[in-house]
Amino acid sequence: MKLYGHPMSTCTRKVLTTLAETNTPHDFVLVDFAKGEHKAPAHLAHQPFGQVPALEDDGFAMFESRAMCRYINEKVGGNLVPDSIQGRARMEQWMSVETSNVTPPIMKFVYHHIFKREQPADVLETATKSLDAAFTILDAHLGKHPYFAGETFSLADICYLPYFEYSMPTPVKAQIANYPHLAAWWGKVSERPSWLKVAGRA
Repeated sequence: MKLYGHPMSTCTRKVLTTLAETNTPHDFVLVDFAKGEHKAPAHLAHQPFGQVPALEDDGFAMFESRAMCRYINEKVGGNLVPDSIQGRARMEQWMSVETSNVTPPIMKFVYHHIFKREQPADVLETATKSLDAAFTILDAHLGKHPYFAGETFSLADICYLPYFEYSMPTPVKAQIANYPHLAAWWGKVSERPSWLKVAGRA
């Protein structure tokens, strides 16, 4: 497999974590944003939206990180998707929650504090309220299950990791601390060897 991406990209990190968790051999091709390589014809041939990452596997090409994670796990017979239909449905449910209800408000803080793309005060206030609403629901679920899909670490957990990692230097860190089950989940998954390596903390 060959992965085209950038190690600081949240979506690239999801795929890199899946590759690490499944011990899947791969080649990594850096796409340099500073040089505009993500918009160059060579990369657009892999990813027509001019984003990262993109994946090639023995002549098969695809893009979109969550789809790649599912593909990699199934291709190599990984254990990141539950066996039961209920477990798989629960995993998909929480992946959708990440996409729709958690990542958008978290990224408002990441843009403001990490990327220095100033967000208006009312936008951050709305994002705070949205996260409190989402975190309340996540915390209740994680109070009953150690991971999002149930009893085992899955692709659902992987999908949250990059956004939580980037939120740690922002006020979101203090918000998470108000939700003990969510905070305990983060403390556990953020120390997985695969993530420590991908996040550059190993």
